[in-house]
Amino acid sequence: MATTNRSGCTLLNGITLAGMAILAVLSMGASPMDALVSPHPDAAHAVHDAEHAVDYAWETYHRAALGGTVASPDIQLIVEDHLHESRSLVIKAREAADRGDRESVDNYLREIQQHLNEAIKGSTETKK
Repeated sequence: MATTNRSGCTLLNGITLAGMAILAVLSMGASPMDALVSPHPDAAHAVHDAEHAVDYAWETYHRAALGGTVASPDIQLIVEDHLHESRSLVIKAREAADRGDRESVDNYLREIQQHLNEAIKGSTETKK
């Protein structure tokens, strides 16, 4: 779940999301204005933060894959499945936010975080 630290930076699982805006715009078509013009800005902002976290996880995975440090092909497939599922859940969370269904948004965000935790764990597991 998203939190805010003392300096006002939004964090998801302890990861600062401020630098990920450009990646979210390029990969998801989201813009910072989306949360501002939404009829439910709190929910839209939370989903926007999750989009950044998903992009961060993809970048972490791509660095590991390109660097040849993913532990095994099996782990690579598992990580990719988690990342794809997290992207699908972001779409569902965005739809729920548009409807103003904050409970569903929060549920989707929890699921996204679980998938991202597993994806990042797999991406950072070293070869033996």
